[in-house]
Amino acid sequence: MPQYMVLPENKALSLPLANAGCRLDAVVTRFAPSPNGPLHLGHAYAAICAHDFARAHGGRFLLRIEDIDGARSRAEHVEGILADLRWLGLDWDGDVIFQSQRTGRYTAALRRLDAMGLIYRCHCTRGDIAAALRRKSVPHGPDGPVYPGTCRGRDVDEGKPYCWRLDMAAATVQVGVTGWTDLAAGKQTADPALFGDVVLWRKDVPASYHLAATCDDGADGITYVVRGKDLFAYSAVHVLLQKLLGLLHPAYWHHPLLLDETGAKLAKSRDSAALATLRAAGEPGEKLADDLRRGELPLGISLATD
Repeated sequence: MPQYMVLPENKALSLPLANAGCRLDAVVTRFAPSPNGPLHLGHAYAAICAHDFARAHGGRFLLRIEDIDGARSRAEHVEGILADLRWLGLDWDGDVIFQSQRTGRYTAALRRLDAMGLIYRCHCTRGDIAAALRRKSVPHGPDGPVYPGTCRGRDVDEGKPYCWRLDMAAATVQVGVTGWTDLAAGKQTADPALFGDVVLWRKDVPASYHLAATCDDGADGITYVVRGKDLFAYSAVHVLLQKLLGLLHPAYWHHPLLLDETGAKLAKSRDSAALATLRAAGEPGEKLADDLRRGELPLGISLATD
C-alpha cells in the first residue's frame, strides 16, 4: 500500500460554488483523454473533478476519447482508460465518444471559416519557422514565439503539404472583445492574439486540438469545461472559435494540477506512474479516488497552489 500525506484542508478537492453568474440547472461536463499512453494520477484527479461537479449538480458527465491522431492512438490505451475509470468508481452518461468518428464535423467547421476568409494555407516546416524567427524579432505567447505569419497573404503551392492557420487579426476584428467565466478565477477577457495565427488543421492530422475540442464541446452540449490550469490560456482561442462558429459558450473551471517531487506536472511524457500499475497491484481504486477528493496524496505528489 502507498504511504499518504494529508494536505491542509484548503488544498483538498472542493467543488467551486455557483456564484459566478453561471446557470447550474443544465450541467454537462466531460473528460477527454488521448489514448496515446496510460492514465496517471493527474488524469484521475481531472476525471474526478469533472465527474463530481456534474454529479453534485444533477448533471451529465461525458467521456470523449481524443483519438484523432491515428498514428499515436492505441486501442489498448482506450481499453485502459475505460478500465481505469471504472476502477476509480467513475461512471459516465451515454456512449463513449470518439473524435476519429467526427472528422466530417471538423471539416465543415474549417470550410465555414474558409468561407469567412479567416484561414489560410501554410506549408512552413518547423525549420522554416525557426529560421524566420531567427531573422526577425517576434512576440512570445503562452506557447513560446508567435508564428511570424510567413504564409499569410501568399499564394501557396497546394502540391506541397500544408496546414491551415487562423488569421488571428482578422478573426479578432470580426468577433470583437469576448471572454469567459472561470469558476475559480472569475470573469476573464480573452486575448487570443497572444497565440498568433494558430494551426486549425495540421499537415498530418485532421483538425488541431483547438478546432476539434471546440467543435466537440459545442456538439456535445458541454456547459462547463472542467480541466487543468495548464489549459487556462487556451480558453482565449476556444471562446474566439465558439463565437466564429456560433457554438455554445460554456463556463470553465480550471482546477489545480498534481505535481511530482520535482515540482513538474504529472505527464505521460515524463513517465508518471500509471493508474494501470496500481490497478494491477490490487490497489483499491475507489479508495484512491476518495483520497484524492480529500487531498490525501502519495508521498512525492503535491497539489499546485498557483
